[in-house]
Amino acid sequence: MPPTPLVIGLAGGTGSGKTTVANVILQRVGASRIAYVPHDAYYRSYADLPPDPQGAINWDHPDALDTDLMVAQVAALKAGRAIDLPVYDFTTNQRTPATRRVESQPIILVEGILIFANAGLRALFDMKIFVDTDADLRFIRRLERDLAERGRTAQSVIRQYLATVRPMHLEFVEPSKRYADIIVPQGGRNEVAMSMIVARMESLLAQAATA
Repeated sequence: MPPTPLVIGLAGGTGSGKTTVANVILQRVGASRIAYVPHDAYYRSYADLPPDPQGAINWDHPDALDTDLMVAQVAALKAGRAIDLPVYDFTTNQRTPATRRVESQPIILVEGILIFANAGLRALFDMKIFVDTDADLRFIRRLERDLAERGRTAQSVIRQYLATVRPMHLEFVEPSKRYADIIVPQGGRNEVAMSMIVARMESLLAQAATA
């Protein structure tokens, strides 16, 4: 029997640098050894709402995501089975008919702002990493991303941040930091932390291979 995959949870506030950390892990550990599962893929569909539904939907609340499906799919990957990962279109606010086939790998990297707020997901993680970044930097990064990638206006991004993003961060994301095994300030630019994380992952993989 092959060793049970190692499941890594990577959390942190919006714009904290989780993607940078994930990319460092993919590069140094090897993308061919990692199944990447982002929580953003599991947003529920809201296609019947107006083009700018941010006032009607709290996208930063756990109820906006189908986390039960994510739990089931991560568990399937951990059991060695492939999954069909949802593909979400943020310009139309709905899942597309397409899915992306993800095969089980020695490492399953699960990423999202709210993944530590869910007990079912936490139970699947062998290592929990929280990326901690100052609020002003996180907001600037989110603003730049939403303008460039999601067709938003600056006014709508600011309105959403004040109405839901910041309150939900304080209610759900920040408290979930206490579940982390490792807290990384400065994100993927923290060379000492990244070297330690990669070394720890390699060590756990070696242990699993000899178990």
